[in-house]
Amino acid sequence: MKVQRVVLASRPGKNGAPGPENFRLEETTLSEELKDGEVLVRTLYLSVDPYMRCRMNEDTGAEYIGPWRLHEAADGGGVGVVQSSRCPALSEGDVVTCFTWPWQTHAVQQGATLQKLAPELVDGRLSYFLGAAGMPGLTALFGVREKGHVTEGRSMVVSGAAGACGSIAGQIGRLDGCSAVVGVCGSGEKCRALVEELGFSAAINYREENVSERLERCCPDGVDVYFDNVGGDVSDAVIAQMNRGGHVVLCGQISQYNKDVPYPPPLSARTQQTLREKGVARERFLVLDYMDKADAGILELSGFIRTGQVKVLETVVNGIENMGVAFCSMMSGGNMGKQIVKVSE
Repeated sequence: MKVQRVVLASRPGKNGAPGPENFRLEETTLSEELKDGEVLVRTLYLSVDPYMRCRMNEDTGAEYIGPWRLHEAADGGGVGVVQSSRCPALSEGDVVTCFTWPWQTHAVQQGATLQKLAPELVDGRLSYFLGAAGMPGLTALFGVREKGHVTEGRSMVVSGAAGACGSIAGQIGRLDGCSAVVGVCGSGEKCRALVEELGFSAAINYREENVSERLERCCPDGVDVYFDNVGGDVSDAVIAQMNRGGHVVLCGQISQYNKDVPYPPPLSARTQQTLREKGVARERFLVLDYMDKADAGILELSGFIRTGQVKVLETVVNGIENMGVAFCSMMSGGNMGKQIVKVSE
């Protein structure tokens, strides 16, 4: 059968931002003859995520994930439906997901690598399994619970707060008892969504406002928990106002991903001194370390979503031919909530 796929056509230069030209749409042929254990799937939704930027490099800098290969299909989180199966655990019509879904309209997968989904958990909104009820949601939930040490009355700041993970992390902090949850993001529209739709206490537009000055007004008693998705100047400003014994959840550093620096990127001397003097814990967080709790986490998240306790923001782009455009838009903050590419119905 004829299928379309998106391959990595070239790698960005050192310290370079990715562009849609780094990706190429191709047509190829896929055999429908399955071996024992294999399934043929049709792709419904594909995910683009900040961590993928390191996969565009020859060396990802991370031991747990490898680079994409040139002129081969990229891969990541995906959701699809089984069209035919030679795997006893999966049948035609089953909805499935995995973290290594190729950027193709159809694919032959090993059934053992796929997780069968229960669409009723998200009221049939299957793209949520790539966002609020998927890896970003779990990252937010476990990051706040395992590293944030949230207790009643504490103040919390989330950077990248209008993204897939940050938008959920702030809501988890609110549900878990934070007295103030402040989001930092990059537009007035995003600020309004955080406060009016998601229930954040306040939001700061780092492109137009002085983060330090606004934060002093939003958290006059200082910051106890910082969920860090961006790094750079924003994080320096937040850490400067953290209270003694506070916690930084080091989730991502998207402002640094286009730079040729190690992960986590080095901090300024002043910020390092602040962490030492105030006894602030800054812990790297990797959701893959908590996969034994994933099923319970998804059940909890889906419950929050169905009852309206957690609101979901999504930006959906149609067509596999737009994978590169969607990825680059997400990397520059063009998305509200989770960035999704819809491939088929």
